Formats: sequence, structure tokens, C-alpha cells
Amino acid sequence: MRLLPKLLWLLLALFALVNALGALRYLLPHVPFPAELDNVSQRRIALSLHALGGAIALLAGPLQFVPRFRESNWNRHRLLGWIYCSAVLLGWCASLWIAPHAQTGWIASAGFLTLGAAWIVATGLAVQFILRGDALTHRRWMIRSYALTAAAITLRIYLPLSVAFHWPFSIVYPAIAWLCWIPNALAAEVYLRFVPTPSRITLPANLAATSPRFP
Repeated sequence: MRLLPKLLWLLLALFALVNALGALRYLLPHVPFPAELDNVSQRRIALSLHALGGAIALLAGPLQFVPRFRESNWNRHRLLGWIYCSAVLLGWCASLWIAPHAQTGWIASAGFLTLGAAWIVATGLAVQFILRGDALTHRRWMIRSYALTAAAITLRIYLPLSVAFHWPFSIVYPAIAWLCWIPNALAAEVYLRFVPTPSRITLPANLAATSPRFP
């Protein structure tokens, strides 16, 4: 990896770590600095499960994109992939309980529900393609999946900015429910379109023969 990709990866990993730790605080008996949202007080279990799934997915993702880490131990990559996909499933299932009750009404709810649908579809397609032994297409869908996972990061960048600029919450929050993930999805497509990718990915023989167990 060259210097700029390394710096961008480190920045992503740092944001993922900080946001994951922030999300995991909702698993504590007494939440420090809880967000002033109805879901925190009224749907705490679902919110905690969503936070747990999102945090694990955030933490599991960055290492999967490091070629040296991934290719030095394909069994570890497979295990971490299953952990990531299971975390996405948990986070998405829990979001179905809390997204319809998002602050400010149906526009925000629709944004988060659409994000959840795109998240689980992208991750599910990534799993489907690796079960077929198509590692290259699997890689493309996992990039899309993690771009949507990173909506948790962009959401928590936009919210403090809206407070700093004194923008009305009732207007900003519905917009953020869409803006936290649509630019991420578009950025993933730009990356996949313009950044050179391998023409093929060859799995080790012992894994290629058992591709249904490999994500």
C-alpha cells in the first residue's frame, strides 16, 4: 500500500474505532452522555442490539481490506468475514424496531429503513457470491457493504456540525438520515469504477474446494 492509501486506511480505522466505542456505551447499565432520542429511553434493548451489531461490523471491516492481513491467513479472513456478516444481520434486524420511530418523522425513518435494506442486500450478495466461489464479485459487494456500515461514522460527523452551525434539528435530521449513507454508496461506486482492481482473486486450493464455508 502506498502512503496515501495507508493514511486513508488509518483515518478510516480510527473513525471506526472511536464510533464503535461510542456505540458500545449503550450496553452499559448507565449510559454516559446518551443521545436525547426517544429510542434511547423507549426502545433501549433494540437500540443496544443495533449498537452492538454496528460496532462489531465497524471494527471487523478495516482489517479485511488490508491485503497482507487478508492473504496471510485465509481462514482468519473467513472467520472475520462471518463475524462481520453476523454483526450486520444483528444490526439490521434491530434497526427494524427503532428506525420507524426515528426523530422528526417519516422522512428520517424512510432514510434509515432504506439504508438498512441496502446494507443487508449488499452484505447478502457478498455472501452469495463467495458461496459460489466468485471472490472478485464478493470483494466488490463487501466494499459496498462496508461503505454503508460507515454511515455510522458520517452520521456522527454531520450531527455535531449541525449543532456547531445552529441548523434546526427538525430540518437537518431528516436530511442526515439520507446524507449519512448515499454519498458513501456513491463513493464506493466511484472507487470501484476508477481504482484498479485485480482481474481475478485466486483462493488457496484447500479453500477453493470448500468455498461454501468461505466468506
